[in-house]
Amino acid sequence: MAFVRVNDVVLHARAGRVEQGRPLVFINSLGTDYRIWHQVAHALRGENFRFLFHDKRGHGLSDVGETPYEMADHVNDVAALMDHYRMKEAIVCGISVGGMIALGLSAARPDLVAGLVLCNTAHKIGTQAAWDKRISTVAATGLSHIWPQIERAWFTAEFRKNRAEDVRGIRNMVTRCHPGGYIGTCFAIRDADYTEAAKNVSVPTLVIGASQDLSTPPDVVKGMADIIPGARYHEFADAAHMTCLSHPRELAGLISGLATEIA
Repeated sequence: MAFVRVNDVVLHARAGRVEQGRPLVFINSLGTDYRIWHQVAHALRGENFRFLFHDKRGHGLSDVGETPYEMADHVNDVAALMDHYRMKEAIVCGISVGGMIALGLSAARPDLVAGLVLCNTAHKIGTQAAWDKRISTVAATGLSHIWPQIERAWFTAEFRKNRAEDVRGIRNMVTRCHPGGYIGTCFAIRDADYTEAAKNVSVPTLVIGASQDLSTPPDVVKGMADIIPGARYHEFADAAHMTCLSHPRELAGLISGLATEIA
């Protein structure tokens, strides 16, 4: 367990101890912590990567800091962590809001990014009205109240049936997220528009969508891929929003392929 002070917060982070191999930076979705990537990382064991995981501010074991957030707060935290661990030219893999953070990082600190894996995300996610409704609902009733909506968006009916224990564990993770950190990040997503950042990406990029994703539907994700120069799009036919949990081995294989392309 490691804690690192960056900017105005202390973040819970984990980095590979040996400073060799291509850095591979994972960034989490709204309400989750870095444990969502463990199966993907396990599938990549033995390959030439140096991993970096962290809990976003307001999530997991990290400080909440001042809320609400701007997306730049999350971007600057990742950049500061990478500087701390002396990581450059990384493959940055983010899911949902983590993908937005990865896009922002590629624009703000291009020296840190050699490739992008953008999972179930978009350059602009949702509408102001939808995020305002979620913010007010969580503030009034808590995260447990919106979990049924999240569950349907994140997992297919088959996943919910066959892996009910895993769904319960993710429910516990999300509903125990600090409300201030969750709401603060909702503000950041609501106000972020990375259309220009997407249009100006200059590194190899893989975009991952899912046919049953209700949070970032495949047409939205594909729309982002279409404006990123040279981006490749892969869609899982039997998945919803959390592809890192439902298809970790397949996602690991796609990451490995992108790394080979960059090398």
